[in-house]
Amino acid sequence: MTPGAPEPAELPPDAVEVGRVLDAWGIKGWFKIQPYSASPEALFSSQRWFLQQPERGARHFSGTVSLSIKQTREHADTVVASAHEVPDRTAAEQLKGARIFIARSSFPTPEEGEYYWVDLIGLPVVNREGVALGHVTDLMATGPQQTLVLGYEANGKQLERLIPFVDAYVDEVDLAGKRITVDWQADY
Repeated sequence: MTPGAPEPAELPPDAVEVGRVLDAWGIKGWFKIQPYSASPEALFSSQRWFLQQPERGARHFSGTVSLSIKQTREHADTVVASAHEVPDRTAAEQLKGARIFIARSSFPTPEEGEYYWVDLIGLPVVNREGVALGHVTDLMATGPQQTLVLGYEANGKQLERLIPFVDAYVDEVDLAGKRITVDWQADY
């Protein structure tokens, strides 16, 4: 990267990948981001972003670098941002394809009954009778609701189970106790 560019940094232990840089935006050093969430509050709340080079394509820096964010705002279905370390379009172009990480501790506090997907991944799920149904491996947006994707093993095979993430089926999400309790049977 050019002189005055982002400084090398270490990725925080609680870093979460939240998007990637699409390209430069305008001539004053702004850059366009494709957020991985339809509600990119973490991008707006964090003042420090960590970037890693793209998995493919041109690489203008190595390792992890840190950006001190000046401004962010929504632009159509993307986000645009400016950073102190990115003074002009040329510097912004060198970020193209970079993966953006934010420390999980920088995320805004969710409302009661709301959860970040990253906090649910890996949690074991049990039903009311205490029967283990699997671990959350993913969440899937299915129209107006989310669906928990559970991984479990049966007869030596890795299988998936889908449970709608709605109050009718989810009794409790205990992040501190690291467990989700549901009204669901193993043979559903």
